[in-house]
Amino acid sequence: MLFDKKDLKKLIIPLVMEQTLAITVGMADTMMISSVGEAAVSGVSLVDMFNNLIISVLAALATGGAVVTSQFIGAGKKEEACRSARQLLYTAGGITILVSVLVILARNLILHLFFGRIEADVMDNAVVYLVISALSFPFLAIYNACAALYRSMGNSQITLKVSLLMNGINVAGNAICVFGLHMGVAGVAVPSLVSRAVAGLVLYGLLRRPRDLIYIERGRFYLERDIVKKILFIGIPSGIENGIFQLGRVLVVSIIAGFGTVQIAANGVANSLDSMGCIVGQAMNLAMISVIGRCVGAGDLDQVRFYTKKLLGITYLCTAIVNSLILLCLPWILALYGLEQETTDLAYTLVMIHNGMAMFLWPASFVLPNMLRACNDVKYTMVVAIFSMCAFRIGFSIIFGVYMDMGALGVWMAMVMDWVFRVACFVGRYFAGTWKKHCVLAE
Repeated sequence: MLFDKKDLKKLIIPLVMEQTLAITVGMADTMMISSVGEAAVSGVSLVDMFNNLIISVLAALATGGAVVTSQFIGAGKKEEACRSARQLLYTAGGITILVSVLVILARNLILHLFFGRIEADVMDNAVVYLVISALSFPFLAIYNACAALYRSMGNSQITLKVSLLMNGINVAGNAICVFGLHMGVAGVAVPSLVSRAVAGLVLYGLLRRPRDLIYIERGRFYLERDIVKKILFIGIPSGIENGIFQLGRVLVVSIIAGFGTVQIAANGVANSLDSMGCIVGQAMNLAMISVIGRCVGAGDLDQVRFYTKKLLGITYLCTAIVNSLILLCLPWILALYGLEQETTDLAYTLVMIHNGMAMFLWPASFVLPNMLRACNDVKYTMVVAIFSMCAFRIGFSIIFGVYMDMGALGVWMAMVMDWVFRVACFVGRYFAGTWKKHCVLAE
């Protein structure tokens, strides 16, 4: 077997801890910026929607590189794995620098295009935050690419340690710049820039060590079209899929924004608790790419099936445990928010819907498609995800939420329909075995 229990633990446990850390630090950032004022909070929250769109698209490049490198490792082709690692860094860095320049030059146009007319003080804060955020994109791309390469090697402990460093710098920097130096929105953006730069450079430096399974050799810059093409073959469909998904989330939030303050607040609280319930699943998304990619590279379809079932089983078990605990403690958790009773009741219902159904649908809906991506079956997952987002999550949100006057409850019911459709398509694809014909390692 390519992975024993010890190997899987070494890969999965640090990934879960890393995802937990990211969510916790995100909540801390929100709390700190809230002390600056409503205009700052509004500016940051709006830009973060756009940032998440860009980051998710660029992260797809790391996914493409991880799949290609994992397959070469599984095939025992160390030299090709090292070459693909170098090409991933060139590609991710080059594309992201271009994106950053375009975002900075078109900052005002982007903000008006995405969010229409916004108040002057909110706009000022949003521009500052967007420009500084854009400067950090290349460093984040290098960090994501290097982290993906370490996961391909089965070494997620390194990425956890660097993530601890990055988030530590971010939180400490926020505290100093916001509360000590009173830098406002820049006090949140600058530490993010610094922390991402440090993390990216540290991981890149570590990848220069020849003793690792994959390392970046010294040499002149040049692009290898065949390898870059294979990375983009995985990365572009994944990027389009991620981009449409994030745009869909923005549209859904805009729909809920028309339902009034109570529903907006309940939706916000529910979203924060939902993310906690999916921590293990998010970690398993990354693990699935590395493990299945290695199996495909080795040309062993029996192990592809074995580890797909094993990783999905672990995801279902852990997702059920975490979400059951959240649901059991939900009344006490919601009491901490100090909301009005109407808002609390709606938030309770929304979390029950999401976390309750997630135990049955979320792993097959979001983790299983990563198995298909690792098998190079990327166009199918892209088409299914885009259709499902547009038809169910957006289309039925409008039907249920707006026309049937169900509000946020209708939007979340539409989300469950999206999950059901995705599960039917991805499970059907797996059992049909269509993905097998895509499991060819490019020479």
